[in-house]
Amino acid sequence: MEVALDPGGPVGDEVGHVVTIGAYDGVHLGHREVLQRLRTRADALGLATALVTFDRHPAEVVRPESAPRLLTTLDQRVELLEATGLLDVLCVLTFDESRRHETADDFVHEVLVDCLRARLVVVGADFHFGYQRQGNVPFLRAVGEEAGFEVEAVELVPVAGDDSGAAYSSTLIRGLLMAGDVERAARLLGRPHEVRGRVVTGDRRGGAELGFPTANVTVPANTCLPAEGVYAGWFEGSDGVSRGAAINLGRRPTFYPEGASPVLLEAFVLDFSGDLYGQEAKVRFVRRLRDELRFDSVDALVEQMHRDVEETRRALA
Repeated sequence: MEVALDPGGPVGDEVGHVVTIGAYDGVHLGHREVLQRLRTRADALGLATALVTFDRHPAEVVRPESAPRLLTTLDQRVELLEATGLLDVLCVLTFDESRRHETADDFVHEVLVDCLRARLVVVGADFHFGYQRQGNVPFLRAVGEEAGFEVEAVELVPVAGDDSGAAYSSTLIRGLLMAGDVERAARLLGRPHEVRGRVVTGDRRGGAELGFPTANVTVPANTCLPAEGVYAGWFEGSDGVSRGAAINLGRRPTFYPEGASPVLLEAFVLDFSGDLYGQEAKVRFVRRLRDELRFDSVDALVEQMHRDVEETRRALA
């Protein structure tokens, strides 16, 4: 897969592309079904596939006060999209004030026509783009008649095996995570939800006082974290090895008054001893074990932590 960052000219196959456009945050199973449809259409037409996305969620620029927390960083999205094996070109555009004010017509001609030589554009039926969301599917079709590409509008993909009529969406997955339902979120993502950050120095209470040294992982502020609580999951450090971990996501109420501590992500890595400070880490959430609780004594907390570790082993077995 060719990754083109803000291409200033033609990229990919000179014959042309079947193109889709979107944030693709999470690269969930619904996204992957759309990409498979893209690949099938491209193969039938003898064309290459291309996805146009942005370096950040457009809402972070357009309406930062209500921008969604993100399921994936840009690096994660690139990795996940490449792993599908369905794309020939990934076109990543910088979404800044200039891009925000770009007209729908300018976007189509700059990106779809001049850059990708689009022959077919596949987008959601409610797709909007351009300054003040002036572009939509009828607009694309009208421009495409002159520019030489067709437009195929697709509906959201229904969740497999779900009788409620729910469809795959990043918004639905965020809601599940915020409710602590990491298992259902994983079923929609096709994998456990993963967050990435750096291991930093904490108050060192876990090892010295509790006997459970933890890796304190700081993540970007716009990361979508699950609800506060204790989870079973996986921790991967710079050595690339995934190790089981009991994960606490919360404010440590046994030691701090309510509201006195920020939310911290701490992972006790099972059967591991070593220095993790400064490493880039990946934390994956597999199962929610319990709410974060306030204990009357350190001994009571330690007893519960032993139970959490055993429950984590069972959950990951």
